Amino acid sequence: MTATVPLSAYLILSAALFVIGVTGVLIRRNVLVIFMAIELMLNAVNLTFVAFSRFLHSMDGQIIVLFVMAVAAAEVAVGLAIIIALHRNKESLNVDEINLLKG
Repeated sequence: MTATVPLSAYLILSAALFVIGVTGVLIRRNVLVIFMAIELMLNAVNLTFVAFSRFLHSMDGQIIVLFVMAVAAAEVAVGLAIIIALHRNKESLNVDEINLLKG
C-alpha cells in the first residue's frame, strides 16, 4: 500500500519556499543572500511545475524544469562573476554601498 501526497501539500510547500525567497530579497542587504533567495524562488517554481506535471500525468512540467535549471546554472555563473568583480572593486557586498551604475 502506497501513500500518495496530495497536490495541495506540494503547492503549500512551494508557496512557503517562494515567500521565504521574496522575504530574503526584500529584507536582506547582502548580495550573496539576495542571490540565494532568488535561487530559492526558482526552486519553488520548479517544485510547482513538477507537482502539476505529476498531477496531470504529463512530462511537460518536468521538461520546463530542465530548462529553468539550465537558465539558473547560467545565472549562477554570470551572477557570481559580477559579485566577485563588485567585491574586488568595492570591498563590500552590501547593496546600499554599491553605486557603480550611477553617473
